[in-house]
Amino acid sequence: MHFCGIGTATPTARYTKAQCLQAFEQSEWYGRLDSRTHLVARTVLQRDNGIDARWLALEKLTDVFTIDPDTLAARFAAHAPVLAAQAAQRALRKSGLVAAQIDAVVVSTCTGYLCPGLSGHVLERLGLRPDIGAYDLVGQGCAAALPNLQLCRALLDSGSAEHVLSVCVEVSSAAMYLDNDPGVIISACLFGDGAGAAVLSRKPATQGRRVRWIDSASITEPVQREALRFEHRGGMLRNILTRPVPGLAAGYAKEVMNTVLERAGLRPADISAWILHAGGRDVLHAIEARFGIKTEHLRYSAATLREYGNLSSAFVYFVFDAALADPAPGGWWWLSSFGAGFSCHGALLEVQ
Repeated sequence: MHFCGIGTATPTARYTKAQCLQAFEQSEWYGRLDSRTHLVARTVLQRDNGIDARWLALEKLTDVFTIDPDTLAARFAAHAPVLAAQAAQRALRKSGLVAAQIDAVVVSTCTGYLCPGLSGHVLERLGLRPDIGAYDLVGQGCAAALPNLQLCRALLDSGSAEHVLSVCVEVSSAAMYLDNDPGVIISACLFGDGAGAAVLSRKPATQGRRVRWIDSASITEPVQREALRFEHRGGMLRNILTRPVPGLAAGYAKEVMNTVLERAGLRPADISAWILHAGGRDVLHAIEARFGIKTEHLRYSAATLREYGNLSSAFVYFVFDAALADPAPGGWWWLSSFGAGFSCHGALLEVQ
């Protein structure tokens, strides 16, 4: 499987941490929540948490504090198809292919639900053929990009497709929930909105850098399900975020990487670029320590986190795009995502 084009998209509105804190303190919710929650919010939004700004699908920041099932569902329905299609169009344009050449589309999300799914919206907005395979993956949280790509590879390897479109889109502002749980408040301070896409093909790209998928591995550990997940409460999604997450992410990510690198006869020192999901600053620090790598190695993940926040499943497409644009040195690249489940995935790429 070869990557022929990467595309990303965000809403038009960018909000800084200071703006978010001010809006929270001026909202009705500030009075509903206790002093401990106020302290948590100020701590996260005033200190360096690795995030400077987020892009949110809101006409004005105060809209985020209108929290009810109908408003959130409408926000997802209005913005998820648009963001998904924008990222897909940009990936398609970079690939040098046209819409008629795409044989399948795979779309992942966890921040909302549509039936029929988002794949049909992407098909319609891009003008893809009506006879292509259209697949919707849900419930995989921040980890979803890699399972999405693994399905794309299976479609290509089966011979049923020559070119496949991969899309991950998250409207985290459509999954807003507030209460006095520290994990809930921290989540509200971390996540942003955006979409990422990739065009995958059986043959190498005809323009730009050549990126080939070599091998991958996954771990799903249900015993850790309660550490990181969504739950439904009051008809809305409520994010469960716990203290063990950075350590779990780093541990499973290292295990997955060791599995793939051993099969390839490689060592971590052979990796020339790291394309990693960043759940937050503490996750990046845990990975850095567990992998025994330098802060500089995670610069693309750290820069993406600082500008966009945690984009959930779409995050690694932004990191990937940044590494390609830099450009990062060729050779072996490591791509990894992790999240709800608890699940972790990784893939070895060869880049020229």
